[in-house]
Amino acid sequence: MDFSSFEKPSDSELKKALTDLQYKVTQKNGTERPFDNEYWDNTREGIYVDLISGEPLFSSKDKFKSGTGWPSFTKPLVDENIVTKKDFALFMIRTEVRSKHGDSHLGHVFKDGPLPTGLRYCLNSASLRFIPKEDLAKEGYGEFLKEFEE
Repeated sequence: MDFSSFEKPSDSELKKALTDLQYKVTQKNGTERPFDNEYWDNTREGIYVDLISGEPLFSSKDKFKSGTGWPSFTKPLVDENIVTKKDFALFMIRTEVRSKHGDSHLGHVFKDGPLPTGLRYCLNSASLRFIPKEDLAKEGYGEFLKEFEE
């Protein structure tokens, strides 16, 4: 899948298309409440894509229970679709995670995750769309079915 030609919708289009929370999180670097979001306890097999662009970001195979109340992953599904940058908000230095083509604020990455990476990509459900394994092909993500083969 090539997202290099993706054009992000205008701010007014995004405000119309997204819920208030989705807009706040993806466009204004907000954070949703822990344990009160769509995917923190999702255990179904599938992939998580950017809500704005649809670019594939994370796999349920790399999701783990972090105890934080947000969906957490050890690594991206497609490294090239993730951008990190320093975040100096809240009087501390953190590493923000954004989608490359949608430029959505996804969450942050921390160095306190499990092996093999030691990373914890702590994300907001409001910036993601989950595509179940059984829907990957019909949604245009069939190339990721191999992720779930034994």
